[in-house]
Amino acid sequence: MRNGSQPTTARRMRRRLFTGAHGQAIVADVVGRGAPVVLAHGGGQTRTAWARTATALMQAGHQAIAIDMRGHGESEWSPSGAYTFDDFAADLLAISAQLPEKPALVGASLGGLAGLIAEGELQPGAFASLTLVDITPHMEASGVAHILGFMRAYLADGFASPDEAADAIAAYLPHRERRDRSATLSRYLRRGDDGRFRWHWDPRFVTSVTQGDAGQTTERLMAASTHLRLPVHLIRGGSSNLVSEGAAQQFLRLAPHAVYTDVAGAGHMVAGDRNDAFTEAVVTFIKARNTADEG
Repeated sequence: MRNGSQPTTARRMRRRLFTGAHGQAIVADVVGRGAPVVLAHGGGQTRTAWARTATALMQAGHQAIAIDMRGHGESEWSPSGAYTFDDFAADLLAISAQLPEKPALVGASLGGLAGLIAEGELQPGAFASLTLVDITPHMEASGVAHILGFMRAYLADGFASPDEAADAIAAYLPHRERRDRSATLSRYLRRGDDGRFRWHWDPRFVTSVTQGDAGQTTERLMAASTHLRLPVHLIRGGSSNLVSEGAAQQFLRLAPHAVYTDVAGAGHMVAGDRNDAFTEAVVTFIKARNTADEG
């Protein structure tokens, strides 16, 4: 990617408000023109995670729509603490309905689970294509525990400073370069009345998504996978602690028409670990799908 492309994209970004399924505001950054692509981040992230991917989609002639999921970033928190997979799925369907044409959906982790339920169960045909980023019906229990453990660890007390938060992230992702607090970390923190810094997302989100029987959730996601009729793309981090190669192959048996990309050297946070390879896979799949539709 050329140096300076991100600032150029930032100048072209348009802030848009969507109305979520329960009436709450969903904030999005929109860039480009053409066929829409909705980018739904993982739990604990924000729409800024898609900056480079949005740039590449714009350059490929698409309109990239990166959203803050409910309770995350600048989007409104649910007054009732409604953060089940169904709630996130319903928001994606509401956003799709507010666009002039069916969008392609790229969902990472939580965003992918919500997309799978939305398209495979709640409203088949809502999206033009579905890209699942390191998420399948079967998830490694140790990986889930690792992620949730990090998210729960600082719920109550937060951090004394952004530097302390950066240290926590560095310990959680030791293979990554330590994040400078002056760079992008401020987007993920909010300062409370007590002066301490906490993650930007609603803490009720963690308890809500972990409720229910894990086995039933797996069965539900498997059933949704068998109902997918649109073009599907599974992207797995080659070193993911959440989605094993076996789980990926099982998903491909449930949705045999799906395209599969394994990104070597990437963990669960595929876009952050190997962004160039990840973005190329996303854009190539969506362009191929559009070419097939035109043909």
